[in-house]
Amino acid sequence: MCGIAGCFGNHSFSKKMINSVLKSMSHRGPDGDGFIFRKLNGHNLSFFHTRLAIIDLHKHSSQPFIKDKLVLVFNGEIYNFIELRCELKKLGHSFKTYSDTEVVLEAYRAWGKNCVKRFEGMWSLAILDQYQGFLWLSRDRFGEKPLYLWNCNGLLLFASEVKTLAVMAGKWPKVNTNQIHRYLVNGFRSIYKKNITWFNDVQELPSSTNAIIYNPFKIIRSRYWELKYDPIDMSIDDAIAGIRERLVQSVKVRLRADVPIAFCLSGGVDSGTLASIASKEFQQKIHTFSIIDKDPRYNENTEINLVVRDLNCDHHAIKINQTRFFDNMENLITSHDAPVATISYYVHSLLSKMIHDYGYKVSISGVGADELFSGYYDHYSFWLAQMKMSSSSKFKSLLYDWQQLNMGFIRNPLLKDPMMFISNPNFRGHLYLNRSKFNSIMINPLEEDFFEEKYSGDLLRNRMLNELNHEIVPYILHEDDLNSMRYSIENRSPYLDRRLAEFAYNIPSKYLIKNGYSKWILRKSAKGYLTNDVRLYRQKKGFNASINSLIDLQDLDVIERLLSPSNIFNIVNKDLMKKMLLSNVSSNSMSKFIFSFISAKIFIDQHT
Repeated sequence: MCGIAGCFGNHSFSKKMINSVLKSMSHRGPDGDGFIFRKLNGHNLSFFHTRLAIIDLHKHSSQPFIKDKLVLVFNGEIYNFIELRCELKKLGHSFKTYSDTEVVLEAYRAWGKNCVKRFEGMWSLAILDQYQGFLWLSRDRFGEKPLYLWNCNGLLLFASEVKTLAVMAGKWPKVNTNQIHRYLVNGFRSIYKKNITWFNDVQELPSSTNAIIYNPFKIIRSRYWELKYDPIDMSIDDAIAGIRERLVQSVKVRLRADVPIAFCLSGGVDSGTLASIASKEFQQKIHTFSIIDKDPRYNENTEINLVVRDLNCDHHAIKINQTRFFDNMENLITSHDAPVATISYYVHSLLSKMIHDYGYKVSISGVGADELFSGYYDHYSFWLAQMKMSSSSKFKSLLYDWQQLNMGFIRNPLLKDPMMFISNPNFRGHLYLNRSKFNSIMINPLEEDFFEEKYSGDLLRNRMLNELNHEIVPYILHEDDLNSMRYSIENRSPYLDRRLAEFAYNIPSKYLIKNGYSKWILRKSAKGYLTNDVRLYRQKKGFNASINSLIDLQDLDVIERLLSPSNIFNIVNKDLMKKMLLSNVSSNSMSKFIFSFISAKIFIDQHT
C-alpha cells in the first residue's frame, strides 16, 4: 500500500521538486520513498513512490521496482500473490523478494496486460515496458485504489492524489463548480455518475481498466472485467454454501500481512460476519474499532457489544461529539482535496485516527455487502416488484412479511409504500429525496435529474449494479482510501472479491430475501460464525450520525460562520440558505444537506 505518481512528457525535476512530490505522498507511504527517471519514445518519464510496508518489510521490496527493462510503481495488495508466485516459478520465473510487488512484475512479464485477470486484490499501478516501448497503467476491478490523470501543459501526470498532481504541475487545477452544484442538489450518489472529478480536466482511470500510452497525448484504454447479473440454476442451499466457501476464502487471503490488522465494527451483519470468520475460522485474536453516536437512530452500541462479547475481542470505541468539528473538517478536506461526501466519512475519519493511534497499519471493513446481497431498504421494495412479475401467486405472503417485519424501520417517507415500484418501476425519487427543495435555494437550478445505466432486465439487480458501479461503492472506496491513507493505514474489503462477487451475481434474485429478511443468503452463510442476536437483527443503521451531533445550529456564532463570505454563494442563495439553517433540520435528508453545504463551502474556500 503506497503512493504512486508519474510525469510523462518533456519535463525534468530538480532535486528540490522531487522531494516536494515525495513529501506530498508521505502519509501514504511513511516507510520509504524512491524516484527514477527514464526516456520513453523521445519523452521524459519520471516515477515517484512512497511505501507503506505491509508484506515483506525488507528494503529489497522498495519501489520503483526494477528488473531488466521493466520498471514498476504499485499501490495496493495482490492477496493471491503466494499462489501466483508458485505458478510463475513453475514457468521458470525467479524471485529475489517475498513481496507481492515482484509477483506483479513477473506476472506482467509472463502474461502481459492479461495478468490482471489473475490478480485477486486492489491496485493502481504503472509499468514502464522498455521492451515494447510504452507506459502501461492499470486499476483494480472495483476501483479500491485511486489513480488520477491530468493532461497539463503537454505533460501527462498521474498520481494517487490530486495534491501530488498539483505539486508536479506547479499549480492546482481549477475547481469544477458544476460538480459542486450537482453534489449539493443531488447528493453523494451523483458524484460518480460520470467520469468527472472535483477539478476541471482531472479524471480518474476507471475501475477495471488498463491503459497503454506511447506518448503523453494519447491514452488507449481497455476494460478487462465487468460484473453482470447472470443467474444460473441452483438451489438456495447451493447459493448459501457457495457464498460461505468464497467468503471464508476471501477473508483468509486478506488476513495475509506482516503487520497487525484491525477490524472496523458496526452493529450490522456485514462487518460482524468478517470479524467472526477471522476469529472462529482462523483463530485470529482480533481487535475491533467502532464509532458510537448518542442519536438513537444511529446508535449501534448494543449490537456491537453483542459481537464483542461473543468473540471476546479487544475492542475500542469513540463517541461522537462537537469538539473541534470545523477544525477537523478543514484539515480533512485539505487532506482529501475534495469535500467530505457524507457525515459517515467525517465519522470514519475519527475511526481511522483511532486505529492509527493504537498502532495498526491494516483495517478490514464491510464495503460492498449491501450491493452484493441486497442490504438497503429500497432493495426490498424492488424485490417485491420483481417477485410480483415472476411469481404473483406468492406475492400476498411476501407483502405480508414486509408489512409485519420491516415497515417500522423505514424513515424515508417515499419508501413506506411497498407497491411503489410495482405501480411505477421507473420511480427513483426516493434516491434524490428533497431534491426540489435543495434546488430551490440554488442561484441557478440544476437541470440534471436522476438517471441510471441499464445493466439488467431484473429491476433489483439493475439497481444494485448501478450502486456498485456508480452511486455508492465508488464514493465509499474513495473516502475509505483517503481517510485510511491519511493515517498510513491500508483498508481491505473482503466483500469486493472477484470470485465472491461473480458468484453472488449468479444467484437468482428470488433467493436474496426470505422470511422478511434482506441479505438472506449472507445471513445464512454467516450461521455458526456471527452471533444470532446480530445475524438475525433486521434494522439497518451503519456508520452514520446526525448533523446535530457535530454542531450546534442553535448557536448564532455557528450560523454566522456558515454564512461568512464565500464563493459558495455564487452557487447557493445566501438568504435562502440562512432561512434553511434557522429551520428544523432534524430529518435525515436535511441533516445530510447541511453537512454537504459545510463540506462544499470549506472546499471552495480552500481553492479560490
